[in-house]
Amino acid sequence: MNTSEHRALANLLAPDIQELLKTSPHSVAAETEEIHAADLADVVEALPRESVIALLSALPANRAADVLEYLSDDLRTAVLEEMSTPQAARLVAEMTPDDRADALEELEEETYEDILSTIPRAAREETERLLAYDQDTAGGLMTTEFISVPEQTTVEDALASVRRIARAGRREAMHAIYTTDEHGRLKGVLSLRELLAAGEGAKIAEIAWEEVVSVAASADREEVVQLTSNYDLIALPVVDEAGGILGVVTVDDAMDAMVEEHTEDVQKFGGMEALDEPYLQIGFAAMMRKRVVWLVALFVGQMLTTSAMQQFQSQLTQALMLTLFIPLIISSGGNSGSQATSLIIRAMALGEVTLADWWRIARRELPLGLALGLVLGVLGVLRIVVWQQFGLWDYGAHYMLVALTVGMTLVGVVAFGSLAGSMLPFVLSRAGLDPASASAPLVATLVDVTGLTIYFSIALFLLNGILA
Repeated sequence: MNTSEHRALANLLAPDIQELLKTSPHSVAAETEEIHAADLADVVEALPRESVIALLSALPANRAADVLEYLSDDLRTAVLEEMSTPQAARLVAEMTPDDRADALEELEEETYEDILSTIPRAAREETERLLAYDQDTAGGLMTTEFISVPEQTTVEDALASVRRIARAGRREAMHAIYTTDEHGRLKGVLSLRELLAAGEGAKIAEIAWEEVVSVAASADREEVVQLTSNYDLIALPVVDEAGGILGVVTVDDAMDAMVEEHTEDVQKFGGMEALDEPYLQIGFAAMMRKRVVWLVALFVGQMLTTSAMQQFQSQLTQALMLTLFIPLIISSGGNSGSQATSLIIRAMALGEVTLADWWRIARRELPLGLALGLVLGVLGVLRIVVWQQFGLWDYGAHYMLVALTVGMTLVGVVAFGSLAGSMLPFVLSRAGLDPASASAPLVATLVDVTGLTIYFSIALFLLNGILA
């Protein structure tokens, strides 16, 4: 069932749930217990705002907390701010540590402090530790609900510990058990299946994998996504400077980070700042700020195109046929540059390319650009010759020189576009900027100005007698 089908089903269930809240609120929990929390969250999204708190209040606290975790950020924030402090604190305390921190961080400062001061002390201290990390780092993504045991623990004692922890309350990352040395440093990992299959009397150190992939708490979420993907991890341990395990980033949180990272890159690549909120939730003024800066920058850049054309005004006046091919020239260069930029940015995001590879990329893109330009150049020449020969357009007595001008320009512009488009992400990355900022519009603007200069310079050289 796809997303639209889930929403359609939620819209069908919402009136029934609303009626149940009016006639028999005490039966809501039993009637909805077979519905997955994510699906019930879709139902909540379809309810009128005044019914949302009523539904959450009708559910057991742990069940309501599950549903709360799946709600959109704006609805969850609105619900928590409308609830009384004790009611909100009761639900927030039941949330997983990472989701609890995320939910509180979205609230108004006064509401946030009231709820935080009301939840149990252990949950409060745990939440404060998580809130100390930036949201876009491994520390900001991790949960502290994981299982670790000393490496000298026996299999029987480890199993007993796992059962004890599981019965005491939920643990988000129950599928892996991490081992630590006498100093609390991360030493190994084993799956729950491996623990259950281990022989009696064995030490955990004897069956745990010692080559543990981990990440520093300060690592960017992009690194978290890469490691999770590269090693097919269900959970990625997060360690401090001494190697002690602080928490784990589960695969669902890594996937959320991947979606956010990809969304941010796509928006930047479109020639604007990344949005901090969903499209329909961001305010007019904020949307204006996100878009106007890049539009102004690109507009100023396009002014250079006008300046380049003004430099060759007299030549254009004498050979108006040259203006016919300006859109063809600049679009070909912009397209080749956008292709190269897209490929390099994606390769950098996947870890396939690093800053040290810039020379290899340049050596690869330059001949590739020349070859691609040659293909387009031949097509451009054929277009002019065929149109002239069949009388579809009259390019004058010197049409072969015009064709050669267009053909040579396409080779140069496409080659330059490929090289510039591939190098720009490296330049931005070296400057400490996001390579995704090497957006298609930025590359196109750069190539437009250069392409016109190449075009008219070649035209002056080949058509010197005509343009004199």
